Amino acid sequence: MTRAPDFTASASASAPASADNRSASAAPPRVVFIDDDEDLRRANVQTLKLHGIAVEAYGSARAALSHLDRDFDGVVVTDIRMPDIDGLQLFHRLRDIDPELPVILITGHGDIATAVQCMRDGAYDFLAKPFPPDRLLTAIAHAAEKRRLVLENRRLREAAFALEADDMPFIGATPAMQRIKQTLRHIADADVDVLVEGETGTGKEVVATALHRLSRRRHRALVAINCGALPESVIESELFGHEAGAFTGAQKKRIGRIEHASGGTLFLDEIESMPLAVQVKLLRVLESRQITPLGSNDVRNLDLRVVAATKEDLGSPAIRGKFREDLFYRLNVVTIRIPPLRERRDDIPLLFAHYLGHASRRFNRDIPDMPASMKQYVMTHDWPGNVRELAHFAERVVLGVLSSPAFDPPPAPDAAQSLPERMERFEAQLIRDALSAHQGDIKATLESLGIPRKTFYDKLQRHGIDRQQYLRSQD
Repeated sequence: MTRAPDFTASASASAPASADNRSASAAPPRVVFIDDDEDLRRANVQTLKLHGIAVEAYGSARAALSHLDRDFDGVVVTDIRMPDIDGLQLFHRLRDIDPELPVILITGHGDIATAVQCMRDGAYDFLAKPFPPDRLLTAIAHAAEKRRLVLENRRLREAAFALEADDMPFIGATPAMQRIKQTLRHIADADVDVLVEGETGTGKEVVATALHRLSRRRHRALVAINCGALPESVIESELFGHEAGAFTGAQKKRIGRIEHASGGTLFLDEIESMPLAVQVKLLRVLESRQITPLGSNDVRNLDLRVVAATKEDLGSPAIRGKFREDLFYRLNVVTIRIPPLRERRDDIPLLFAHYLGHASRRFNRDIPDMPASMKQYVMTHDWPGNVRELAHFAERVVLGVLSSPAFDPPPAPDAAQSLPERMERFEAQLIRDALSAHQGDIKATLESLGIPRKTFYDKLQRHGIDRQQYLRSQD
C-alpha cells in the first residue's frame, strides 16, 4: 500500500528558520479546500488535518475568493461542479490574481477532458472521483513545494529591484554591515582619511564609492588607483605627475592622479603593494596636503580625501618590513573592516538577489527558478572570493551555464520504491550535495561525509556519480 506524505513532523518544528537554524523543517502546507458537498468536504478536511496540513474549507467559490490573493502561500483544491461560481470559473479568476497559484481540480468522469484542458491552461493537477486520500496528499505535497519555490523566487526578484532605490550602494542588513553604513554616513562630510580592510572581493571599492557619493565631494572626481597593478617604474609619475623632460621619455607635462583627485576623493587600492620609496612621498602629501610633481619646484595645494584599501593587517608587526608604520598611523584615523561573507551569511540572500537582478537586466534574461539544492549551496558555501565570487555565480545562474547536476531539482519520490531503493537514492543525493559544496575536492568531501576514501570511490561507481562534473575554478 502506498504511504501518504506525512506533514506532522514538520508541523512540530517550533524554531524559526534563520541563519543559525537552517535545518529547521519547513512549515506545513496550507490548503484552501472548496466543495459544495458538505460530507465530501468534511471527510477530506479531516484527512488533511490528520496529516498535519492547515486547511481552510469553504462551501462555495465566492466565499473562498475573498481569502485568496497574490501572496497566498498555499494550494487551492476545488471541485468543478458547484453552483453560482463553478470550479472552472474560479480557476480562471485565480489565474487573473496570480498565474502561478497552484490549483488542483476535483472532477467527475464527465469532466476529465475539461480538467485536462485546464491543465494546459495552467492548472496544477486534477483528481478524478472517487480518488484515494493518498492521491490527494501527494498532489498537495508537490504543489505546495512548487508554491514555496515560486514565492521565494518572487521575493528574491522583488528584493533585487527594491535595492535600486537605496541611497547606499553597499548591501547588507546584518549588524556589522549596519554599523558600517552608519559610520559611512557619520563621517561622509568630515574630510578625514579612511582605511578600509577586507579580504579579496569583500567590496572595499564599493565602500569608497559609497563614502564619495555621500560626501560633499560627490560632484567631483573619484580617482581609483590599484597600487598593485602599477609597475614600480611608473607609479611615481602616475601618482605625483611630472614636468616635460623630468626623465627620459617624459615628452610633455602630466598631471598626476593625486592632483587630478583634488576636490574629490582619491582611492588607493592594495596600498600594501606600494613601494617603500613612494610611501615616503605619499606620507608627505597626506601631512601637508601639497604636491610637487617630478621635475618641478612648484608646490601645489591639494583638497582631497584619501580612502586606502588593503587586504592585509597593516598594524601587524609581520608587515612592518614592507609598510611604513608612520604611514599606517596617518591613514588609520578611521578604519572600516568589511567582514567576509562567511561571517555574515544572513546577508547572502539579499546580495544574491541583487546580483541576480543585475545579471537579469544586463543579459536581458529572466531570473530562473531556484531549486532547493542551489539555495542550500548558496547559503553553505564559504565563498572564498566573497562578493565578487557570488556576483559571478549569479551571472552563471541567469545565463543557465551551471554544469553541476546537484542544482537540478530532485525527482519526486516513487511511491513504488522499496525502502533500500529509497535509501540508495538518499545516499547518492548526500554525496552529490557534499561534492557540490566542496567543488569536487576529495579531501574536504571525505571529511564532511566521514567515510574512508575506498568506500567513497565504491559509492561513486555504484551511484554513477562523476566527480569531474563538480570541479569548478575559482573566480
